[in-house]
Amino acid sequence: MQPAFYDPNISFDENFAKGPPILSQNITPPQRDIKKTYKFLGFNINLPFGIPAGPLLNSQFIKTAFEWGFDVSCYKTVRAAFFPSHPFPNVVSVDIKGDLHPEKLRQVVIKNIGKEKAVKNITITNSFGVPSQNPNIWQPDAHKAVAYAKKGQLMILSFMGTVKENQTQEDFIKDFALTAKLANDTGAKALEANLSCPNIGNEGLVCYSLDVTQKVCEAIREAIGNTPLILKVGHYKLDKDIEVLAEIANEYAQAISAINTLQVEVVDQQGKQALPGKNRLRSGVGGAGIKWAGLEMTRKLNTIRQKNGYKYEIVGVGGVMNPNDYLEYRKAGADVVQSATAAMWNPYLAHEIFKGLSL
Repeated sequence: MQPAFYDPNISFDENFAKGPPILSQNITPPQRDIKKTYKFLGFNINLPFGIPAGPLLNSQFIKTAFEWGFDVSCYKTVRAAFFPSHPFPNVVSVDIKGDLHPEKLRQVVIKNIGKEKAVKNITITNSFGVPSQNPNIWQPDAHKAVAYAKKGQLMILSFMGTVKENQTQEDFIKDFALTAKLANDTGAKALEANLSCPNIGNEGLVCYSLDVTQKVCEAIREAIGNTPLILKVGHYKLDKDIEVLAEIANEYAQAISAINTLQVEVVDQQGKQALPGKNRLRSGVGGAGIKWAGLEMTRKLNTIRQKNGYKYEIVGVGGVMNPNDYLEYRKAGADVVQSATAAMWNPYLAHEIFKGLSL
């Protein structure tokens, strides 16, 4: 199957310029007869399924995703200033069988670079470094992307603060808030704060530093007013940390999106760093091998929500490869489900889910 929403065999910049590969394949999106809608963040949604922040690099990608029925989709994470992508390659399949548990498997071995084809249960590295255009480029483009949402569709704009040398925690929080305001100014109807990104001083992901998470969310809320906010987080090992996250989300946000990827070392067949460049030994891994982690977070967040009467909604992400995976997430408590890895190759995934629900 050819790539649909991102071509892993060319660079990030080439993908950005060319647009989604599906456009050159001369196939037409399937038609849908919408008879039922769902609610998410107060909006009517045709199908509570879409693509998370990652593969949809600009408005052309968003437009195409909506045309193919991915009704809740994210514009790739933006920053307050230009930030380059990691060097090619950025997406490479890895050789694992079954679930990926970083505590048990600290290294994964890549397969052949430049020959990425989708398989039923593919697991991949996802190493971009969260690149971003300058705001004078992404702001008007994101505004254009908002208009591509048809009835029953929602574009979410993902954003993050940037870690800088000799930066204080206060500076980092201010940068997060500034980016939130810039994102809000595009007219996006919902925003997603990418808290599953590096924290100040390389202390891990922002979401794992719960005091920083609380301060960041407070600053974001002040910057964006009443715009619906989603918190994108990683996988938490401790239930007590999920409890604190849920409390923060209930106060400052409308939804939690979990998970992003699982971080492990990515090596070649000789055991050496596989991806070129500084700080790329460890890389995010997504796809079939992380479904267990996304489902676990969804179930725990749902349990906490019910126990405390919290109002946040849940976006389930991680290892959604087929309609059965979608249904599993929905039964676990996800209000919306998203898929990055499978959607990159299978443009029919949303239609397959929609068709299955209509039977």
